[in-house]
Amino acid sequence: MFAKNKTQDENSFFYEFAHYVDMVPRVERSIEPKFQNVFSRVFRDHSELEAERLFIVGTALTTPKITEVTDTWPKPWLFARVFVISLLAFAGFYIGVDYFRNINFIPGLLMIGASAVPLTTLIFFWEMNAPQNIAFYRVIFVGFIGGILSMLVALVFFDILKNNINPITIGITEELAKAITVISFVRYRKYRYILNGLLIGAAVGAGFAAFETAGYALRSLMSGDAQNLYITILWRGLLAPGGHVAWAALTGAAFCRVQGDDPFRLNMLVKIKFLRVFLLVVLMHALWDTPITGMFPFGQIFLMVASWIVVFLLIRAGLKEIGAKKLMV
Repeated sequence: MFAKNKTQDENSFFYEFAHYVDMVPRVERSIEPKFQNVFSRVFRDHSELEAERLFIVGTALTTPKITEVTDTWPKPWLFARVFVISLLAFAGFYIGVDYFRNINFIPGLLMIGASAVPLTTLIFFWEMNAPQNIAFYRVIFVGFIGGILSMLVALVFFDILKNNINPITIGITEELAKAITVISFVRYRKYRYILNGLLIGAAVGAGFAAFETAGYALRSLMSGDAQNLYITILWRGLLAPGGHVAWAALTGAAFCRVQGDDPFRLNMLVKIKFLRVFLLVVLMHALWDTPITGMFPFGQIFLMVASWIVVFLLIRAGLKEIGAKKLMV
């Protein structure tokens, strides 16, 4: 299945694993972003074995050495399968609630509706984590715990602000809460790569987004407006990738870019490489919540595109970081 005249590096288990999953010759890969190639494997057939192999990475026994990590653009595909599965599950709950009028389906409708897109986006970031040094169970842990912790921290800030709540203070409060949570997970240098920060941040943001959407959906349900329930789930789902998930991911990546291999110091938070990304995230969040005529949905769509442009720029920076570290070994 593999060529026999391989170098010693190419004979490693991790290269063979990456090559088996990717099926793209190394000569055809590039560190430069080619968006048509990033999603080139989404519509191909994939076996269960390929998915199972994806889930074994990140443990003490399966984390590759830096010299074995490919510093080229990954080609994720599992996230698309997760999205389809989530849609099918949501359709089942929708039929149970809307057609059969069975209230036992409502909790599932809320949970799947609120978490489908954030989880799908999180899987994408997990597949893009080229170092493959974070196990999936850890990602889920950060999503749950980080999501609720960031919400509680935000509530503390809101309680302090009391009546001084507006789009700007909301942006500062919620992004600061997520930043504190993300940094608490990555500050000990176990996850020191830019792509690690991107993934850990996405996990915190996904948890925050899913829990918040579930809350808004429940409010719509309790008000007796079933139609508004579906509208809330639909729009928050469509816009979720460019909201909390992307913003927290950017903050995490910016912090890891500043920290690198150094121990955590508070002055890292005032370095320009971190501040400019964090302030950009706060600005986008404030604009997202601004009640300007025409902001919904076109303004949010524009902000979502802008967020993902920065995401891809930081992914490229993360891949270049890996390439530089490989040269230093």
